[in-house]
Amino acid sequence: MTTAPSARLREDTMRPLMQTGRLYYAFVGFLLIVIAWGMFAYTRQLSDGLAVTGMRDKVSWGLYITNFVFFIGISHAGTLISAILRLTHAEWRRPITRMAEVITVVALMTGALFPIFDLGRPDRIPNLIEHGRLSSPIIWDFISISTYLTGSIIYLYLPMIPDLAMCRDRFRGSAHRFRATLYRILAIGWKNTAEQRRRLDIALAVMMILIIPIAISVHTVVSWIFAMTMRSGWNSTIFGPYFVVGAIFSGVAAIITVMWIFRKAFHLEEYITAIHFRYLGFLLLALDLIYAYFTLAEYLTTGYKLEGGDKALLEELMTGRYASFFWAFVVGGMVIPALLIAFPKTRTPNWIFFASVLVNIGMWLKRFVIVVPSMALPLLPYEWGTYWPTWVEISISVAALAWFALIFTLFAKFFPIISVWEVEEALEPAAEGVPVASGGPSLGPRPLPAMEPGGQDEPR
Repeated sequence: MTTAPSARLREDTMRPLMQTGRLYYAFVGFLLIVIAWGMFAYTRQLSDGLAVTGMRDKVSWGLYITNFVFFIGISHAGTLISAILRLTHAEWRRPITRMAEVITVVALMTGALFPIFDLGRPDRIPNLIEHGRLSSPIIWDFISISTYLTGSIIYLYLPMIPDLAMCRDRFRGSAHRFRATLYRILAIGWKNTAEQRRRLDIALAVMMILIIPIAISVHTVVSWIFAMTMRSGWNSTIFGPYFVVGAIFSGVAAIITVMWIFRKAFHLEEYITAIHFRYLGFLLLALDLIYAYFTLAEYLTTGYKLEGGDKALLEELMTGRYASFFWAFVVGGMVIPALLIAFPKTRTPNWIFFASVLVNIGMWLKRFVIVVPSMALPLLPYEWGTYWPTWVEISISVAALAWFALIFTLFAKFFPIISVWEVEEALEPAAEGVPVASGGPSLGPRPLPAMEPGGQDEPR
């Protein structure tokens, strides 16, 4: 029998699915306009070639590859928040796992588009499959990202099944025939039996174990596209772990940002509380310090030796034409967020949200600093290459960001953005003899820490 807190939880999570205001349609319309403009810009690029971009023979990678690395990086949010915290039985993670898992899928769907945008001849993409060579890092990227996307979709879908059954029952016999049919198909006959929960438990356990090494391998492979070259700034053995830590760092910042937005938009303050921001803030601070260590190690060892091209590159990063980007990343993306989270007075949801925005801006700048300066550095004693994105590149990039927001917005309209059954598990004792699909029967009797009134109490 559903208790009062569970009934309120279901009502609060189902309300966005059943009620749509003018503001929602206006926002979706705005996103569609931005995407349409980006598509127009891409048609110009297809018809006129890459000459309409700022990329040339010296700097052949720019905004597109920067965005590619950035979006693939924030896709690690789902792996960290959902898989790792599920494996470690972190109870406070229950209301935010769904958002983290959606970020992973949507970020991969967005990031995977940019290598296509970067190609002057996208019609040659089938050659990757027909004539690809394993000696090419691009093939590694293709295999790892497609595998990660497939695994992430499965990992998102599995814990959604009980909630899809809830939606199926709510819309059964209603005028929303499309939704009723959609939920009925996706729920695949879920009746919440002991056997179904046991199978769900096994499936989730397998995917939790598989998705973590797959995610780590993806950003390691992305880093190898750079590190497997002899270019100054890229020729580094530290790029693998450096990129992975940076991906997790920006991924945690992304989930904080999205969590704050949906908390405000859907009035979920009772379920996403100050405790969630505080815990994720501590995690963000720890990753900030680790990433700062990697950054120091990378530039200190390079600066101590000052070999040829590395010397010229560091001068441009520290005091030259790219200094504003580099120091904006250091101060705005690492120092200020660390200070905001370190001091108790600013360790509030709003300030932690602000810190997460700064981290994501800083990490985008860091990816730009990695990509462009090393490409602009002359390999022979000639002038530096120049690069500045054109309106075509900027339009396509902004359209991709709108695409990211649109998928998230539509998902929140059709599916509960909070994993209802997982939160209910923490609110209600588990039925005797029925295994809990996330962490075992011991999770049932314990109350969800963040569900305390006001959300300010520490978990018991």
